[in-house]
Amino acid sequence: MKKIAILGSTGSIGVNALDVVSKNPQQLEVVALAAGRNLDVLKGQIERFRPKTVSVIDKEHAGRLKAMCGAAPRPEILWGEEGVRSVASAPGADMVLSAIVGAAGLVPTLEAIEAGKDIALANKETLVTAGSLVIERARSKGIRIIPVDSEHSAVFQCIEGNGEKSVGRVILTASGGPFLRAGRAELETVRISDALNHPNWKMGRKITIDSATMMNKGLEVIEARWLFGVDYERIDVVIHPQSIIHSLVEFIDGSVLAQLGLPDMRGPISYALFYPERKPGGFPLFDLSKVGRLEFQPPDLERFPCLRLGYEAGRAGGTMPAVMNAANEVAVNAFLEEKIPFQSIARVIEEVMSRHVPAGVSSLEAVLSADSQARRQAEEILEKGIG
Repeated sequence: MKKIAILGSTGSIGVNALDVVSKNPQQLEVVALAAGRNLDVLKGQIERFRPKTVSVIDKEHAGRLKAMCGAAPRPEILWGEEGVRSVASAPGADMVLSAIVGAAGLVPTLEAIEAGKDIALANKETLVTAGSLVIERARSKGIRIIPVDSEHSAVFQCIEGNGEKSVGRVILTASGGPFLRAGRAELETVRISDALNHPNWKMGRKITIDSATMMNKGLEVIEARWLFGVDYERIDVVIHPQSIIHSLVEFIDGSVLAQLGLPDMRGPISYALFYPERKPGGFPLFDLSKVGRLEFQPPDLERFPCLRLGYEAGRAGGTMPAVMNAANEVAVNAFLEEKIPFQSIARVIEEVMSRHVPAGVSSLEAVLSADSQARRQAEEILEKGIG
C-alpha cells in the first residue's frame, strides 16, 4: 500500500489523481489533502477518501469546512502556509503529489523533500523558479522526482533504461492551443472564453491560458532542462495538434522514441503514483486505427512570443526564470480579470524581464525575493498601462 498526500486536491490534477486512487483502493491510500477555497469538492473528497489531515486557504475557510463536516469523525483541519506545509510533510505519506498551480507550489514541495517524501511533480513552477536548488536538495536526500506533466512523463518514460549520455535531444510536443491557426489581428481581439476553449485538454483556467499563449511550453522547456540534465540547445518544441504523441527523445545514434496515448492526464498521473510499476488505469485505451493523421509543424515565435521568452529566461539563468514566471502569473490574472488584452500578457512579461539583472539561486530567499519584486513591477506596469 502506497500512501500519498496531494497538494492541490480540488484542481484538475488533484481530481484526476483521486480518480486513479478510487480505481486502485488496494494499492493507494490518501493520508492528507491540501486545497484552496473549493470546499464543496473538498468535503466530498474527505467523505470518500478519509484523509487524516486537510488544509485550506485560510482560517475562515477552515471554520466553514469544520461546520460542513459537522460532528462526525473528521480529519485535522488546518489552513494557510503552515497547513499546506503540514500536508506536504504528513507523517506516513510515501509520496507527495505536488499539483498546486503557480509559484505557490515551491515552498510546500521543498517541505516534502526535506521530509523525505518522493515527489510526483505536476507543479512545473517548482523547477522553473528554483531548479538548481530543488534538484540539489532532492539528490542530497535521495528523493525521486517523477514528472506528471504529460510531456515530461513521456520523456521520462522514453529515457527509462537508457543512460543520460545517450540522449541527443528532448522534443516536447505542443498542441498549439485554441489559436494555432489564428492570425495576428485575431489574437488582438481574443476573448476569455476563446482562450479557455482548449481543443484537447481539460485543465484549470491559469494553465489553459498559458497553453493559449504557449507560455506553458516555455515553462516546460525550463523544467525539462532540470529534470533531464540537458542544455537548451538540445530541447526543441514541435507543434502537434492532435496531442497523441506526448513527447519524444532523440538518441545520439539517431534513434527516436516517442510516447503515445490519449490526451488524458490520468495516464501520466498513474505512471507517477505507481512508479516503477504500471497498473491498469481504468480509462479508455488507445486505438491507433482511430487516430488518423498525425501532424507536426514548427512553433511560430512571432505570433507566440511567450515561448521565446521561456527560452530567453532559461538561458539567462539564475533568478530570471522566477521573474518571468511571476510576471506571467500577474499578467494572466489581469487578462482573466479583463484588465488587459490577450496579447499584452507577453508584453508585460517582456517588460519585467528587461528590467531584471539575474542573480544566482543561492537560497530559497533569493528566489522568493526575485519573485516578489517581479510581481510588484508587473503590477506597476499594469497600473501605468501597456499596449
